[in-house]
Amino acid sequence: MTERISREEIVRIYNVEITFFDALQESGLLKTQTENDIMYVSYDELQVFERLSNLYYDLEVNLPGLEIIHYLHAKMEVLKNENSKLRRQKL
Repeated sequence: MTERISREEIVRIYNVEITFFDALQESGLLKTQTENDIMYVSYDELQVFERLSNLYYDLEVNLPGLEIIHYLHAKMEVLKNENSKLRRQKL
């Protein structure tokens, strides 16, 4: 079982609105797991949550903007991995 943290703990620790967390989860930007009516986020997803919450609260990026940024960040990671793979093949 992977390490995880509950939604309530994240909201308390990061001092964010629960509606913000729920909006991220509903839009598919944050992957959650539910067990015994408690929503959890794996520690692997915390980096995504931190990046999105910083954009939302510090830079005032709205949810549609977060979706675009998240998509572009994921695409950039895929391209970076493909570039590394191609560079290794050249050697």
